[in-house]
Amino acid sequence: MQPTQQRFGLSVALSTPFGADARVDLGRIATHANWVLQNGAGSVTLCGTTGEGASIGLTQRAAMLGALQGAGIGADKILIGVASASLDEAAAQARMALDAGCKGLLVAPAFYFKGVSDDGVFSWFSKFFERTPGVRDVFLYHIPSVTAVGLSAELIGRLRKAFPAVIAGVKDSSGDAANTAGLLEQHGDLAILVGDERQLAGAVRKGAQGTICGCANFIPDILAPVANEGRDDPRVKQVVDLVCQYPVMSAVKALIAHRTNDPAWLNVCPPLEPLTAQQARDLTSGFDRIVGAKAA
Repeated sequence: MQPTQQRFGLSVALSTPFGADARVDLGRIATHANWVLQNGAGSVTLCGTTGEGASIGLTQRAAMLGALQGAGIGADKILIGVASASLDEAAAQARMALDAGCKGLLVAPAFYFKGVSDDGVFSWFSKFFERTPGVRDVFLYHIPSVTAVGLSAELIGRLRKAFPAVIAGVKDSSGDAANTAGLLEQHGDLAILVGDERQLAGAVRKGAQGTICGCANFIPDILAPVANEGRDDPRVKQVVDLVCQYPVMSAVKALIAHRTNDPAWLNVCPPLEPLTAQQARDLTSGFDRIVGAKAA
């Protein structure tokens, strides 16, 4: 299978609702996924960074996928984030998604050991692919602020050469516009996705194919034309700047709770913690000033 040629567009790095027992709330995640798809998103990505994916084991991942499919969401609308330092666990996460026919995989490098070389990361991905029969549509996930393990343009080139039928794209969550520009120059025939919504419009106009992003959990309608057309919208930068003043995963959930009037969305999986009540009030009031008062 060759790298994707169809424009990727907007995929929501879907936030994961948890109950008080830190298990995924399957009803809420299915309802939320349908809402974002009905309001501008082209697909959803389960178990990404915003979805606290590194905290979610295989059993819960399978249950989440089943809940979305049971709610009428086709596998062609679902990507799965792979996040594990264990080759066996990473391969199991990938096989589950591929067996279900999911659209693709967002694969982060092994993240426990720091200071590893490109050779070491190349070896990890090689063995991961070897342990995942039929692997396809892999989006390499560059998010060094979280993993502390980066994916250089040279390493991406080595992986493409060794596995030409596997790599579909790169999600660049470095926040570095120069890095995105370099990826577009060297690997522009792949789907280059931009994680920082503030840089999205400009990157799309230069050839990026869209995004997998967290703010689409609550403003998919605003972000859809940015991701699909490269259309500037000043509210995007304002919202992202506001969210980044707080722990991001918890802030995203506070804004989903605000939209839905459902405080259960405030739950995060330990070791993360929810926003304080005052933080949530400050965040949501700032959000309303930017995008307009919440509809009754």
